[in-house]
Amino acid sequence: MLKTTQFKNGKVTFSDTGKGRALVLLHGFLGSHKIWAGTIECLSKSFRVIAIDLPGHGDTDCFGYVHTSELIAKCVKHVMDDLRLKKYVIIGHSMGGYAALAFADLFPDTLRGLCLYHSTAFADSEEKKRDRTRSIKVVKANHKIFTTEVVKNLFAAKNTKYLKEEIAFAQKIAAKTSKQSIIASLEGMKDRPNRDMILGMAHYPIMMVIGELDNVLPCGQLLEQSEMIQNKHILYLEHDGHMGFLESPRASNAALKKFIRVCFK
Repeated sequence: MLKTTQFKNGKVTFSDTGKGRALVLLHGFLGSHKIWAGTIECLSKSFRVIAIDLPGHGDTDCFGYVHTSELIAKCVKHVMDDLRLKKYVIIGHSMGGYAALAFADLFPDTLRGLCLYHSTAFADSEEKKRDRTRSIKVVKANHKIFTTEVVKNLFAAKNTKYLKEEIAFAQKIAAKTSKQSIIASLEGMKDRPNRDMILGMAHYPIMMVIGELDNVLPCGQLLEQSEMIQNKHILYLEHDGHMGFLESPRASNAALKKFIRVCFK
């Protein structure tokens, strides 16, 4: 069921499906709540699933020139407060993971668990920041070509041959993102801080989903990062890139369901 709420001077759209203990799905850059369709269908049989269109994505408004992780986290908290939910698991894909970590930093008492789905607690390197600055220039020139190419690169190269429908699905969602929203997200990701301390200090379970063929985040770096986690859960997808929920949906959803049950024990 689609719902909306007012945040700052704009509208936030989200879906609210299923009953029971609550979990929150935060999509990645150029996504929307729709990207989680298969995950929602699976998990909502056992849990209440809130999937939010993050600022500037899907049917949620853009909130200025920079969408920081903190701004996104406050937007998510507003939705959850609006629903009067106090304890939940957050699952954040890529950029959504950055927001989930900001949320953990700002509102630690609300979390029963955290999943970094192809995401990292580290800030951008100087090289990555330069890449984002170059991307902003490309977006200003032609944001449609940018979104098409970026989405294709999220999938493992060997999977692009037989996941054409999934790629087209993700590209269609990405195409809805405005030029201003893309730039605001790139600026926000570029300036986010390190939040690796959360991995070592959190008392709740933390899961990392890692793709061996990820073109965005090297799997070795993520595996090394995972060693910091006290209560660690790992899903290692050896045939996938940055989109495990579309590349290996069955394995991904089964692992998520198992992890969420651990969080609510």
